[in-house]
Amino acid sequence: MQIVTDSGTDLRLPSGEESGLNIHTVPLTVTLDGKSYREGIDIQHKDFYPLLEASDGLPTTSQPSAGEFADMYRKLAKTDPDILSIHITSGLSGTYNAAQAGAEMVPEANVTHIDTKTLTAAAGWQVEAAARALKAGWAKDQVLALVKRIGNATDCMYSLKELKYLIHGGRISHMKGMVASLLNIKPLIGVEKVGGTYVQLGQVRTFKKALAGMADLIAKQHAKGSALRVQVLHSNNPEGANMLREIVDQLFECTWLPVGPMSLVLGAHTGSSMVGVAFAPASVFADIP
Repeated sequence: MQIVTDSGTDLRLPSGEESGLNIHTVPLTVTLDGKSYREGIDIQHKDFYPLLEASDGLPTTSQPSAGEFADMYRKLAKTDPDILSIHITSGLSGTYNAAQAGAEMVPEANVTHIDTKTLTAAAGWQVEAAARALKAGWAKDQVLALVKRIGNATDCMYSLKELKYLIHGGRISHMKGMVASLLNIKPLIGVEKVGGTYVQLGQVRTFKKALAGMADLIAKQHAKGSALRVQVLHSNNPEGANMLREIVDQLFECTWLPVGPMSLVLGAHTGSSMVGVAFAPASVFADIP
């Protein structure tokens, strides 16, 4: 069985390991100043934010087309028709629905779709776990149960300094966003697990307090000193990401995954200041090969 995912899951593996795990990534697209770029193909993270900062316009993003998924499924089915397709939440992106439509165009492929109901690293953990379990010879039903268990146990949240990109993208209420912007409020935003949509977890006056606030929210779910698996990602704010890592590291016994940039297509909805964290009990991952 092979795995298909999208670039929004922010799967981070050592160089070359993705191919060894039979993971195939379909890119999302960002459009800025009339030019469209496929993430990781036409543009890299380091090149996007300078363009964004220099632009007078605002970016738009789009999921892969059903045809792009169909092309991928058709290609993979030539060697193995069994495919597990794992994608960012359908509550915030049309990617999952496009993947389903693409599969209908390729009857020779036996595609099972998973809606992670989350984004970025929290979704990528589900992809990686499935891939490692399949490589180790786990049965499909065991893999699906594992992915569900990880999804139920994992949470993510983020904050940012400015709201204009979220407001423009329609991902939060325009009215609340405008009020928050005028009051210079920094929101604490999570992704709820039922519909996989954004939910406001709190708000503070400064970005430094927002970083501390995220750590406090983690502590409300997990006792201080708990053993957690944690990953901090950012749009283009490594300083803020490292600050959050230090705060969280003081509160919990952390198994850390690398700090790094998140999908630029997701960053297009937040601007360059965003810092986020994914976390779950370390015990949930103990039996993954």
